[in-house]
Amino acid sequence: MANATNVLVAILSIFLLSRIVKLIKGLKAVNYLPGYRIPFWPIHFIGALLPTTWWNMGMEFSWRRRFDVYREFKNESFSVIPWLLGPAGIFTSNIDVARQVVAGGQKSSFIKPEESSGTFLLWGMNLVAAEGDTWRKHRRIMGPAFNNNLYELVWEQTLQAYHEMVQAEGWMGKDVAEVPVVQKLTFKLALHVLGRCAFGFPVNWSTPATLPNGSMSLNEALRIVTDTAIFAVCFPSWVYKLPVKWIQEMHVAHEQLRNFMRDKVNERRRVLHAEEGDKEALGRDIFTMLVAANQSEDERHKLSDQELIGNIFIMLFAGHETTAHTLAVALGFMSLYEDIQDDVVQQVLDVVGLDRDPTIQDYPKLTKVTAVLYESLRMFPVAQSMPREAREDTILSVPNPVGQEGSKIIPIPKGTHVVVDMIGIQYNPRYFTEPEKFKPSRWEGVSNESENFTAFSFGPRMCIGRKFALTESVCWLTMLLREWRVEPIFKPGETKEEWRKRVMDARFVLTLGVADVPVRFVRRKMA
Repeated sequence: MANATNVLVAILSIFLLSRIVKLIKGLKAVNYLPGYRIPFWPIHFIGALLPTTWWNMGMEFSWRRRFDVYREFKNESFSVIPWLLGPAGIFTSNIDVARQVVAGGQKSSFIKPEESSGTFLLWGMNLVAAEGDTWRKHRRIMGPAFNNNLYELVWEQTLQAYHEMVQAEGWMGKDVAEVPVVQKLTFKLALHVLGRCAFGFPVNWSTPATLPNGSMSLNEALRIVTDTAIFAVCFPSWVYKLPVKWIQEMHVAHEQLRNFMRDKVNERRRVLHAEEGDKEALGRDIFTMLVAANQSEDERHKLSDQELIGNIFIMLFAGHETTAHTLAVALGFMSLYEDIQDDVVQQVLDVVGLDRDPTIQDYPKLTKVTAVLYESLRMFPVAQSMPREAREDTILSVPNPVGQEGSKIIPIPKGTHVVVDMIGIQYNPRYFTEPEKFKPSRWEGVSNESENFTAFSFGPRMCIGRKFALTESVCWLTMLLREWRVEPIFKPGETKEEWRKRVMDARFVLTLGVADVPVRFVRRKMA
């Protein structure tokens, strides 16, 4: 008994000593920058799954502490040193630091850590997860598809989607339409436009696209895949044999979606082969152009089928989830602030009037609609963080806190992580006065190519689909707001401030979303 006790004491002592050594190494790695000393790295699987508490940062930390965490340390960067699992690292809300780690170019000292890309690699290497020469290869194939012809198609199909929505939702003869969860509209819109413009297959508002065996709609499969992606990365294959309903649904959704994408690749190849010599007959959708561009490359630069599928998934996921949530955020805020909504509608009337649908030529003039979307993305940035890992010993130039001139150099050893806190950047008072307030006016006249707008990332890694999303969103909001006033649906006795606190809160999946947004659409009485 005594021997067993001695062994346990020895094991515990060795464990505690190893944790102390890990903590000391972590302190050195971050140059003793103040911060948190916690059990798990927040992006580690365990740290991400556990709730945000005083002892664990978790997925929701950057959102829950967006107003005070940097004030706590009187700095725009703080350290995180896990003493149990995970690397030492630095969280930053400073754009200058962010540019050093995210947009460093070909010779950057920082790369994406493997654990942060796992969910995006479920279907194959893609533009979002790739680094270095691999990223350039993917960008070379995908880039040409995002052109003015595509954006014209997006505008046309968004107009059609709006008219189909009004008809199918039964709004034609109504003066009031209540929508308890506005995401049911915005998600359907996003998938509708994506289906037609990204994949070229016919969809309509009333009949969702179905997967090959007809057992599940594309909408439902995407929802399940998005909600369960983190489990799909971590689960061993035997788990799928368990007779648990949600696990079986997850398995079916992933398998059916993978088969769907593989079929689409083969289908496009057949079309391209059949239509060779008559390029005018080919569709303008992204997918056709992606497969065509890939076919024209030499073997060394071609993407594999798995890489094509990886990029298709990213288009499905990013173009569907992010646009839908941003539109829901925009409608939620405009329902609260009638003066902002009225100001936007007045510009719509000035530019478009009442007698015609807007055209893509109107797009550059609809600056107030665009500003609402920018501000919605600022307040709910879809990419909540961008983690990077030092692949070699390097340095960071870290600006001193606001009010202090100059900067200091921090040595960063190989293996140290730096997390660009995108929520922290968008709520940083250095860049935005009154960051807690919804103020679209701060974005009027700012181009979506502007370096001042960071919600789409930085430099060459800026989101390739940003103009697709903005074109669709501006067109749909223009049509909607011209005909309908948006109002919040309150609970009995609820105030606007209580509604905002309850509703305009984050929902965490693969991207940062918003809670269910209940709104009422009231038909405008126009002369």
